[in-house]
Amino acid sequence: MLNIEKYAAIDIGSNAIRLLIATVTEMGEKPPHFKKTSLVRVPIRLGADVFLEGKISERNIGRMLDAMQAFQLLMKTHGISSYRACATSAMREANNGEAVAKVIFDATGIDIEIIDGEIEASLIASTDLRNLIDSEKTFLYVDVGGGSTEFTVFAEGRTVTSKSFKLGTVRVLNDMVRETIWEEVKSWIQKNTKKYEKVSLIGSGGNINSIYKASGKKIGKPLSYFFLADYFEKLKSYTYHERIYELEMNADRADVIIPATKIYLSAMKWSKAKNIYVPKIGLADGIIKDLYSQKLKYKT
Repeated sequence: MLNIEKYAAIDIGSNAIRLLIATVTEMGEKPPHFKKTSLVRVPIRLGADVFLEGKISERNIGRMLDAMQAFQLLMKTHGISSYRACATSAMREANNGEAVAKVIFDATGIDIEIIDGEIEASLIASTDLRNLIDSEKTFLYVDVGGGSTEFTVFAEGRTVTSKSFKLGTVRVLNDMVRETIWEEVKSWIQKNTKKYEKVSLIGSGGNINSIYKASGKKIGKPLSYFFLADYFEKLKSYTYHERIYELEMNADRADVIIPATKIYLSAMKWSKAKNIYVPKIGLADGIIKDLYSQKLKYKT
């Protein structure tokens, strides 16, 4: 018997807000199929407010409310079974984060859950990332966001350790990352990967997805350290406006892509990784998988 349901995930990040709607198809005892039905991204950049001023501005509260009202209508139109809305670094640190969440709930009925870095990392790890992880290999998973970066070490088919650092692209752009943060990340990566003979990276986030698309690589094939280093130099050789026009980047991607690439390259250097895999997964994908898992729990 065929069963089809739709789930929605709202990811409220420091650089953008996303709504992912996915269709889950079940056929008897066969494994379920997950298909991305719709993805809407709105570049509000909450982090530019919060990391500089400590709060979300009235202007961006208004923009956020408009986006959430649109998301609520889209979810209603799609007839979703359930949803989850998660906010990360920017709303976590905003002194009016909880108040903004209440304003949105009162206006739209969307209940925003402000999650910590550990929950964020665990949600992402619940995605199809598991299909990539060879039990005989070691991976450093790096998810670069606007406000923070989550690092997870996988070895022997399991999670060894993970940690979230306040090292994000919007923070770097606004010169808010002290050298000591870079040193802490370097130390953590070296400490937790040095005993492994060979480490590969798994990268997620809009910036590495953009680079992967530009590379022309076939899905599943990794990018090399040398390719990423060359591309980094290419990006820096263009002005912001040239990256938008010549490389056809979105305006809100053309600035953050440089600090993002620096973070990935640094992680590769410190872990001595030669390759980075880009499976195009993120927090929203993890939320969808978690919603489906919760449904299965209630059924049993």
